[in-house]
Amino acid sequence: MAAFTIAAGTGNWFSALALGVTLLKCLLIPTYHSTDFEVHRNWLAITHSLPISQWYYEATSEWTLDYPPFFAWFEYILSHVAKYFDQEMLNVRNLNYSSSRTLLFQRFSVIFMDVLFVYAVHECCKCIDGKKVGKELTEKPKFILSVLLLWNFGLLIVDHIHFQYNGFLFGLMLLSIARLFQKRHMEGAFFFAVLLHFKHIYLYVAPAYGVYLLRSYCFTANKPDGSIRWNSFSFVRVISLGLVVFLVSALSLGPFLALNQLPQVFSRLFPFKRGLCHAYWAPNFWALYNALDKVLSVIGLKLKFLDPNNIPKASMTSGLVQQFQHTVLPSVTPLTTLICTLIAILPSIFCLWFKPQGPRGFLRCLTLCALSSFMFGWHVHEKAILLAILPMSLLSVQKAGDASIFLILTTTGHYSLFPLLFTAPELPIKILLMLLFTIYSISSLKTLFRKEKPLFNWMETFYLLGLGPLEVCCEFVFPFTSWKQSIKELLVASGGS
Repeated sequence: MAAFTIAAGTGNWFSALALGVTLLKCLLIPTYHSTDFEVHRNWLAITHSLPISQWYYEATSEWTLDYPPFFAWFEYILSHVAKYFDQEMLNVRNLNYSSSRTLLFQRFSVIFMDVLFVYAVHECCKCIDGKKVGKELTEKPKFILSVLLLWNFGLLIVDHIHFQYNGFLFGLMLLSIARLFQKRHMEGAFFFAVLLHFKHIYLYVAPAYGVYLLRSYCFTANKPDGSIRWNSFSFVRVISLGLVVFLVSALSLGPFLALNQLPQVFSRLFPFKRGLCHAYWAPNFWALYNALDKVLSVIGLKLKFLDPNNIPKASMTSGLVQQFQHTVLPSVTPLTTLICTLIAILPSIFCLWFKPQGPRGFLRCLTLCALSSFMFGWHVHEKAILLAILPMSLLSVQKAGDASIFLILTTTGHYSLFPLLFTAPELPIKILLMLLFTIYSISSLKTLFRKEKPLFNWMETFYLLGLGPLEVCCEFVFPFTSWKQSIKELLVASGGS
């Protein structure tokens, strides 16, 4: 605390926050890690020991390479550092290999790559206006935003306990957002194009980028009433944007196009056979849909409307990643989820086009696109909620209404990540870290908007407080039932909807 006070006094508070969270990440190195640890170790081995022509064909492990080419090259570069730690981790046939040196290398690689995330947060803080400036450092919007992003609970447990590389990817996204705020549109488009070729889940927010860049960059002027001035369209700017996207895509996909392997690459990137829902249900619309089908099937069996022999064998509550057929309700196809997602994002897209509100309007549209894909997408992971939470952090320090939405979203969204850490030693860690982050978020935003109306109404307060008893029930009342996590995600989904 004394060190932080000194840093604040000298204006180095941001560095102190970044250093503090880095030290916390180091403390989390010995904690539980998921199968994603083996996924990335296997990708290191694939890219290091095999020629590029075999990267997207290799299937010795079930954890095949299913990220875009830029991420594959990222693993390739990492592998040339990894060999100095433990050469055995780079053997494709060394399945589930996890030596102490392998653990240290992979953990530290995630921490090191977060440098990009820290830089992006710093750039985003420059984009926040100072209309609400408190006397104390801790009351300043930039300080609050820095804590909300750098110390984000969800990102901490997903990357530094569960194990993934989301930090630098979100760094690319935040950096692209910052550049759009700074009216450096070409740079913003470049960083987002690069991001798409690292991880294709960000395609869900691509409509927000496309419409905003077309409306605010390719059209150079508006009429006095704010409507579009059609004769201001700039072909040069459109061609420039198209060239950026083309060059990035060519650099990423070109080698595989030359090898005539694009169909194989895309088959890995979009594996629709994994089923509608992930092993742990994300708290979205399809969780409610699945639950309703389950209830109707139980009623149908009790009333003998259904033949038990005709009930599909694949269970939606088995915890396995697989396709299954609904018993009573119509089964859902990938096309259905795509249509539902597009319908959900259309209002925000229309608003961004017809009633542009600058970069903040774009950020609001991006968040809504992320939430729409989370609610209606195919095979959504619970971790995908971070795609909405992190951008929403920027809006939360601007207006009280956005702060209220952010607090509800972040509390329920972070709570839905609890199933990722199901081991006993991590139980107190996840509860303590979430409590600290949630209490800080609520108290700091309440202080920032203390002259505004209360951030929560009584129903929202009751719902958020109910998460505590729900967690007690899930951990101690029915911890060994197959419905443990399904009930949790169901209740979070019903409230979040």
